[in-house]
Parts: sequence; C-alpha cells; structure tokens
Amino acid sequence: MSTFFELVDSCSQKNNSLLCIGLDTDPDRIPQILQNDPDPIFSFNREIIDATSDLVSCYKPQIAYYGAIGAEESLQKSIEYAHKKGVPVLLDAKRGDIGSTAEKYAEEAFGRFSADAVTINPYMGLDSMQAFLDYTDKGIFILCRTSNPGGTDIQNLVLESGQKVYEHIAELASTKWNKNKNIALVVGATRPEEIADIRDITGNMMFLLPGVGAQGADIGRMMENGQGGGMIISSSRAIIYASSQSDFAEQARNAAQQTRAEINQNR
Repeated sequence: MSTFFELVDSCSQKNNSLLCIGLDTDPDRIPQILQNDPDPIFSFNREIIDATSDLVSCYKPQIAYYGAIGAEESLQKSIEYAHKKGVPVLLDAKRGDIGSTAEKYAEEAFGRFSADAVTINPYMGLDSMQAFLDYTDKGIFILCRTSNPGGTDIQNLVLESGQKVYEHIAELASTKWNKNKNIALVVGATRPEEIADIRDITGNMMFLLPGVGAQGADIGRMMENGQGGGMIISSSRAIIYASSQSDFAEQARNAAQQTRAEINQNR
C-alpha cells in the first residue's frame, strides 16, 4: 500500500504541482445554480474537483464546514470522488485529546472518511497523537507554526532552553516523535522567516503551508524559505470562491492555474 507521501509525490509530479486546494465549502457561498440540488455541497465539490484535479497535489477539506451542518455524508462522497480522480485527500481536523479519545478521532479520519492524511494538535503531547501515528501509511500533519495572527501568543514563547515553542515542536516532530516516519508539519505561509527556521531544524520534512490566497502570503518568500524539503501549498477561498456565478468551476480552474504557475515560477 502506498503511503500518503508517495501518493502526493506521484500526483505532484503528474500535475507539475505543489498546490493543495482547500474544500472549505460554505453552503451560504455555493452559487445559486446549485442551491436546489439534492446535495449542493457535494455537487459544488464535484464541480471544483472536475475543474482542478489535473492541477493539484491533493485536496484539503476542513471538517468543521461539514460537521457543523450535519453534512458528513457529503464529505465522504467528496473524498471518494477525489480518490476516483487519483488525488489524495488531507483532512483538516486539528484533533488532539487523551489517548482513548484520540483513537476514535483517528478512526473517524481514516476509517469513516478514508482520508489519506490528517492535521492534529500536539498541545497534549505524544500520547495524544500516538493513535494517529500508528497509522503508518497515513500522513500526520502536526501544527507547528500556524498562519493565524494569534499563533504568536503561545507558539513564539521562549523556553528555558532558548528555543521558541514552535522550534521545540519542530525538533520533537523530526526526531523523537517520528519513529514511523509519517509526520509532517503545518507551517503558516504568512511567516516566511519562521519557515526558514523550521526547515533548518527539520531538514527535508514535508510542510503543509496554508495562507496563500485570502490570507495574503507572499509566494516568492514562502518558496525561498521553504526550499530543501517537501511542500504542499494550500489555498482555499481564493480558488473555490473565485466566482459566485454559474461559471464558478471555470473561474476556480483559472485561479488554480494562476496559483500553480506562480508557485512553479518560484520553485
């Protein structure tokens, strides 16, 4: 069985792309043309996937957009459809809890939803992550330095060792925690100077880099500072909501092409 990293590498090479499209599908933003559809969320995702599956390295649905409205079946169908197109799926869930609960969260991500990778929160330590790490063929993306402004509140605190919290997480993730070699890191594209710090610590580890598009990350600086290892570069709203009209899929494709081209110009 192929690992998540092998699946992403294959798709990335085939499509000449590091781009990941986030399927953060909000019913209030689905174009009117689909509002009377029996399953507008899945139909919207299907159209986006059809329009972009040859431009991406993976898709990243955010589970909250589905769970909040009881649309888990739409999420399952969307993941299955992406797989039929030959594209792996990273489920953005940011889970983190005691071991027995983590087992259920891992079962949800990899059993119920058949995701190829998941994002998790390391705040409670290794035992809260172990249930995920035991899925050795899956990608486990640990939050390290996030793209939101409030990330500095905790992640940039300086420890007695002189390391910042995010640097300590990066070190543990690339050494002690990574016995199964299935860990990757979430590193916000909006903080390019910190991407370089984390790359120095982790070597060629895979990074998920959110923040391109609506959050305004500088692609050139992000690429420069992330060189030396794997990169999955995520854009969500700027692509899937490029148009609110009947041409939404076409415009999503155009936005994805432009983003991929800008990334590739800086590779």
